[in-house]
This record gives sequence, C-alpha cells and structure tokens, in this order.
Amino acid sequence: MEPAGWITLALVGAAAVLLVTERLRPDLTALLVLLVLAISGIVTPEQAFSGFSQSAVITILSIFVLTHALERTGVTHWVGMKLLRGLGASESRLATALMLSSAALSLIMNSIAAAAVLLPSAVAIARHTGRPPSRLLLPLAYGALLGGTATLLTTANILVSTTLARASIAPFGLFDFLPIGLPIIAGGAIVVGVLRPRLLPTRDLAGEVARMRRLQTELAQVYHLSEGMSAVTVRPGSALAGQTLRQGAWGHDLGLTVLGVAHQGRLTLAPNGDTIIREADTVLVEGAPRPEVMDAYGLKLTALGEEPSLTSEDVLLVEVILAPRSEFEGRTLKDIHFREKYGMQVLAIWRQGEVLQQTVADIPLRLGDAMLMQGSRDRIAVLRADPNWILLEEQGSRRIGRKGLTAAAILALSLGLAASGVMPIALATLTGAALVVLFGCLPMDDAYRAVEWRTVFLIAFMIPLGAAMLESGAASFLAAGVLSLTGGLAPLATAAVLLAMTIGLSLFLGGQTTAVVMAPIAIESASLLHADARGMAMAVALGCSLVFLSPYGHPANLLVMGPGGYTSRDFLRVGLPLTLTTFVLALLGLHWVWGL
Repeated sequence: MEPAGWITLALVGAAAVLLVTERLRPDLTALLVLLVLAISGIVTPEQAFSGFSQSAVITILSIFVLTHALERTGVTHWVGMKLLRGLGASESRLATALMLSSAALSLIMNSIAAAAVLLPSAVAIARHTGRPPSRLLLPLAYGALLGGTATLLTTANILVSTTLARASIAPFGLFDFLPIGLPIIAGGAIVVGVLRPRLLPTRDLAGEVARMRRLQTELAQVYHLSEGMSAVTVRPGSALAGQTLRQGAWGHDLGLTVLGVAHQGRLTLAPNGDTIIREADTVLVEGAPRPEVMDAYGLKLTALGEEPSLTSEDVLLVEVILAPRSEFEGRTLKDIHFREKYGMQVLAIWRQGEVLQQTVADIPLRLGDAMLMQGSRDRIAVLRADPNWILLEEQGSRRIGRKGLTAAAILALSLGLAASGVMPIALATLTGAALVVLFGCLPMDDAYRAVEWRTVFLIAFMIPLGAAMLESGAASFLAAGVLSLTGGLAPLATAAVLLAMTIGLSLFLGGQTTAVVMAPIAIESASLLHADARGMAMAVALGCSLVFLSPYGHPANLLVMGPGGYTSRDFLRVGLPLTLTTFVLALLGLHWVWGL
C-alpha cells in the first residue's frame, strides 16, 4: 500500500480516538481530518470541498427542513395521536404500539425526530394509565431505530448510497430498504414484546402508579426535593435586604435556587428576578448554604416545619428535556441565562439514574437529561413554545390546517418524484424544501434554524475521507483483512463480518462517521469477492441502525434515557437479544433479497 493509504488509515484511527474520547467536537475532528487530507495532497482541494456539493448533504439538509415543516404545522403530532388512539391500559399493547408507531414515523423522517414527536405523548400515556415510563420509552426509541432499516431517509443510509454513486455503482432507491427492513421491524417488535416483561426495568419515576392529580407531589418525590430544601430568614441590616433577587445574585454568589419568598406570612412561589427581598422575609431555597456565607450576607437558617408545597394554582412543576438539535446542548443554564430568559427555576436534573441538585446552573446540559422545573403557567407556556425544549406532558389534540395538508402533500410529492425516478432524491427533496417555504408552511428563517448544521458540516467534512479510502488503497487493504477473517467463505460470511463491525463502530463513533468509513470497505470487499457491491453496502447501512446496546449509539436512545430513568446496563440487557435477532434477520434478508 502506498504512503497515502497509511496516512489515511492513521487519520481514521486518530479520528476514532478523538470521537470516542470526546476530546474535540465531532465536527471539529472532521474538519481537521479534511485539512490533513488536503494539505498532505491525498485529495485535491476540489475533492476536499466536494462534500458540500454532494447529493447526500443536499438530501439531508432538505429532510431537516421538510421534517420541521411537518412538525410546525402539526402533521407529525396528528399522525402520532392517530397511531396511539384507543390503546387502553394494557402495557403490552402500549409498548408495541409505541414501538411500531415510531418505526412508522421513521420511514418518512429521521429517527431522532420520530422519537421526539411521540415522547411527550408516551410519557402522558404512562401517567394516565399508571404505567412506569421505563416500561414504555425504550421500545419507543428502539422502534425509531428499527424504522431506519426500512427507508433510505436516514443520514447513514443516504451516505452509504452516495458512496456507491461515487464508486460508479447504482445508488439505493427510495424503496430498496423495504423488503429487508420490514421483516427486521416485525422481528424486533416480536422480540421486545416477548422479552419486555422480564427485561424492561420498573423505575420509580414521575408518573409511576399515579394519576395526573398526584403528579406534582410525585415529581417532587422523584427528584428528592425535600432533601435539598432549606429556609433562610433575612436579618435586619442584611446586605440583601432591599435588593431584587437579580441584584442579590442568590444563584451566582450564594449558590442557591430561590423557590419562594414569604413576606408577612404570604408565600410567593417561583418569584421573578424583580422580586424585592426585605428584612424579616423568609426565603425558601434549594441548595446547601454554608455557615460563613450565611453570616456574611446576614441570613439565618430557619426550620422548615412541615414540608412546604412548591406548587399553587398558578405555579407548577414540569419535567423537561432538551430537544434534538437544541442549541443549548453542552451549555450550562448559567451560560444561556436561563432564569432571566424564561423566568423559571431548574430544581434538579435526572441523569443516568442519579439526581443532581447541587450547582445545577453550572452543569453542562446533555441530550437525555430530564430536568424538573418550577414556574408560573404563563412562563411554562413560553418554554413550551421554544423549540429547544420538550415538555413531558400531553400536548392535547390538534387539527391539521391548510398549511399542514399542504406540507403533507409536498412531502408526498417529493417522495413520489424520487421513487418514480423522475428526479434524483436530492433534487426531489430540495424541491420539497423550497415548496414548504414558498407556500408558507415554514418561514425561511425557521427553515435555516431547522437544519442541524453541525451534522451537515460533519458529513461534508467526512465525505472526502471516504473518497480517500477508495483512491489511496486503504479500503482495499482493510477489505483484504476482512476477507482473511472469513477464510474465503461465501459473500454472506463477509457481509456478517461487515455488519458486526458496523454495529460495533456505530456504538462508539455514531452512524454517520461509521457509514463514511465502512461503506468503501464494503465496496472493495465485494469487488474482491466478485459479489454484489450494493448488497455488501446494504449490510453497512443496516448496521448503522442496529445500535441497541448503548445509550450513546444513537441520539434516540439518549432522548429517552432521562425520562425513562435508564442506565447503560438497561440498554445492554434489552438490546443484546434484540441485536442478535435483528443481526440474523439482516443476514437472511441479505441472502434472500440481495443474493449474498
């Protein structure tokens, strides 16, 4: 192999280490890979920047816009409600319906969006029926992943298809995944349905064994609020007397979250930053006030007496998670000025089975965190309207208006044009994205905000790496290594190795990067075996979706981790039999449908 091939392999290894250790952001890692490829001369400058003109990038960008148009006009919510209507209280029926519903939505939108659309309704159903969310939400996430095996419209599948096209091989069509994906969905649903009673955990989370009238008390119990609450009295002469909460910097300087202020015996819950603190006021706080800080600011710890209520007719507790593509991921509440912007308090964060209460304002937010917030009804309404957050509550019925019908018709038109071969899928979806803006289904500014630009740039930066692997001989070298593992057996054995490698890499690198790395290896393996390259590439595409073993393998898994109270062990316990089953079904499909 030429030096260029060794450099390319070294880049793949270095990128993998950076992605797994999270030393750098994934998009920055991808940019560095591109720069090294270009500066070293492995790819030309034109090839280095060709990712931005690839059909994969245009298709993915357009799908973001189309999906957001469906969400904004209420189409996805309406479809989700129709799919979940009339399920009764049977846990088995609820879990199966959620799994199949998310799989169905994943056929027309990306998997993370499909899971996010159904998540609030799933939590509301759990509360109404007295079922633990932990018994329902994992099937929801797994259904979204399984749906990705039956459609071209996932990021990894589009990238694999684009790699085929770059190698002068016919790319996948819109319906090429259906014959192999539908049996995988059915088999996965059966396995989860059979094993669910024994494998899914039962966690004491919000909504468990409760009706809605008891939810506020249960939320406080789940997040152990009573353990972190204190009451402090403002002494005469205190430096905080006469100042507003904002001026007093209770959170920044004292490390306390103010839950309520009692003035002359009247308690005001969820006070805003302009609330004035006076001498002799009692302030209900969350946190651990240090004695030296109390003395310095003229405060005195006061006995709570009976546990105070944190809710009233106007003030509620709500459970909230970060939305997919939220601009606040990785940032702290202090960074985004949460209290000033929304007028609400974050009381606790549920992360990987643990409740975090201390200095919540300084904790970087992650996808999958569930946050307990306190606020007035009008401030909760503001938060509900912000696309950066998802409130885990029933959203109520919503009719599809003219814009919703228009958005649905445009999506159907785009998919029809792509499926019939009238237009390439990139052109068809871009046309659809333009039409939803032109017909008023989505403002242009919202269309820009709908795009996950980090994903778009990550893909555009990584695409030249796939080209470098093909042209430098690195893919051929790795393909020969794969064939040595199978000992010259039938192509199906090689497909099995590729499928297993893809699943393993996707758990750590994510499906997008894995697709870019593994697709060239699959193509070269097929060439050496004189087998169908599209069938080998299909093994890679499927493997990118079969990531059930870890919450970090796919954002859809992370999305339900907080609300369901799951741990990594839960994903391993439920995901292992599901992975083995779908692995076998995928191989059978590759043999029967693709002739491997």
